[in-house]
Amino acid sequence: MDSERIYNFVVVVSGLDEEYQHNIIRGINQYASEHNINVSYFAAFGGMVGSKTFDIGEVSIYNLIDYSRFDGALLMTNTFGDKELRDSIFSKVRKAGIPCVVFESHEYPEFYDISIDNFSVMKKMVNHIIQFHGAKVINYVSGPLENPEGRIRYDAFIDAMKENGLTPEEERIYPGEFKSYDGKLAVDAFVSSGLPLPDAFICANDSMCLTLASSLEKLGYKIPDDVMVTGFDNTFSARNSSPAITSVKRPLFKAGYKAADVLLNVLNGIEQPHSVVLEATPVFSESCGCRNAEHDDLKAYKKVTYRKIETTNSNILMLNRLTAGLAETETATECFKVIEKLIGELECEKFQLCLSEDWQDAFNSAPIDSGPNSYKSYMTAPLIWDKGQRRSVGYYPSSNMFPEGFEDRSCVNYFLPLHFGDRCLGYYIITNGDFPIYSLLCHTLTMTLSNSIENIRKLFHLNKAMDELNRLYVIDPLCNIYNRNGFINIADDMFKECVAAGQSVMLSFIDMDGLKFINDNYGHNEGDFAIQRLANIISSCCGLRSIGARFGGDEFVIFSVDPAEGAIEALEHKFNTELENINSLVKKPYVISASIGSIITPARDGDTLYSVIKMADEKMYDVKKQKKRARKSEKV
Repeated sequence: MDSERIYNFVVVVSGLDEEYQHNIIRGINQYASEHNINVSYFAAFGGMVGSKTFDIGEVSIYNLIDYSRFDGALLMTNTFGDKELRDSIFSKVRKAGIPCVVFESHEYPEFYDISIDNFSVMKKMVNHIIQFHGAKVINYVSGPLENPEGRIRYDAFIDAMKENGLTPEEERIYPGEFKSYDGKLAVDAFVSSGLPLPDAFICANDSMCLTLASSLEKLGYKIPDDVMVTGFDNTFSARNSSPAITSVKRPLFKAGYKAADVLLNVLNGIEQPHSVVLEATPVFSESCGCRNAEHDDLKAYKKVTYRKIETTNSNILMLNRLTAGLAETETATECFKVIEKLIGELECEKFQLCLSEDWQDAFNSAPIDSGPNSYKSYMTAPLIWDKGQRRSVGYYPSSNMFPEGFEDRSCVNYFLPLHFGDRCLGYYIITNGDFPIYSLLCHTLTMTLSNSIENIRKLFHLNKAMDELNRLYVIDPLCNIYNRNGFINIADDMFKECVAAGQSVMLSFIDMDGLKFINDNYGHNEGDFAIQRLANIISSCCGLRSIGARFGGDEFVIFSVDPAEGAIEALEHKFNTELENINSLVKKPYVISASIGSIITPARDGDTLYSVIKMADEKMYDVKKQKKRARKSEKV
């Protein structure tokens, strides 16, 4: 064995905060730390919020994995209820050609597997309830039957019932998903059925059992006096609840440790058994009427419980501060700063926020052929927090998964998805920190980060839309200079400042000549062209203390404050010169022409901008009349 070699293991799992996953992960991590292995967990919290759309976005994290970049895989696919998703994962691992160990599944003979004898121990549990306690009527709360463990435990229950001469009643079987809330739903379904109270509720795991027991007690039923309940997994909460739950003790830590050992030995050419089966034992306790000496020591129980409460309270406070801080942010920079300030409380070595390269786009979705829950080809990492130091990575291929590549050392990495509904925003990575597996609030943190990033994205586009609306309100879309609204808003303030300062103002009113002739003879496109050229000339005639605008139709204005002596002559000379130049340049069959009338007047109290405009308008019409008289005299 090459002691210097760093192996990279990928672990695929659904959920992290359940005791089953927690204990297996602890076993894997312990082995990894002892054998110089870099472990990367890709995890989601599917089925937690009762939204299929949300779940699509949640499981997007599994699309990120490039299995060919890893040396081997550990698949906790028994934590998935979706067979199609499991098959997809198996197919990708097979294609990558890396060795693989699967938990609780014999479906794929080309992979090694680690399992615990669920069938035998579940039968022992059911037989105990029937034969020792005399149960005749039993309700069963199942795990998902598409899940290997869910199916095996269900089959064991059915088999035990039949062997004891009892007929399983379909209306007494509730199809759960291994989630704690399924326990309440199972009780609700029982109450709605109108059936008599069974002798026992047998649950496929402790999580559902604990919630079921609580729901029954709220209805006034006593356990085990009125009805027995049993679980599966012998979790800390089940062991120390009141009454303590009759359950099944499984060597979960050992299973994780052994799975990692098998995989490493395979990589080092050491022959391994294709299947390893670990034994589980039933723990008959208070919830079925038995007495069990396996309760945790009271001092140990109090210590662990206090630590959990303290940790949860601390995490809640951190999340509240994070949520409050993020609510005040309006830009991505502000958002990332708030996140950075609180990362240290996660007690991790490294935190990497990874977003799709187009996460701020109006429609941030993957190419059509890969769906909205897939990752773009490139990602960006705007926030990398590494032992208190912050840096970022502009862009990197999503196939790299890590913004800065794999660490050349033993690490534990947790990849968790960031999404809004079914649309990917990115993911984040926690390195060498146990927050994802010890905290009940990891999923809450993930949703808080996702929602804040989505809010920033929406605010970014809302501000862009507002800017565009404001621009359209004050800018003429054809000429790209101020329209009447924009001119009045700005020039009126300039005029009032001149009144206060006792300064003069200059206003030039410009009217295009012959626009109707151009439109009638050459079309409106040519008319628009002529107006745009005139607008460009007006813009070029505006100095630092001037503003030009399209006042309406073929009318334009230029407003200037505190004009110098000879300002009118200088402006009109430049204006007429530019007209001559544009006509020489464009060589149209018509002439772009305009009449300009300018006035300079003191800005006095009682005067208004409109009164000055009217004066300039009248001056312009005088000029236009003079032009007409000049043309008539030329014809004569």
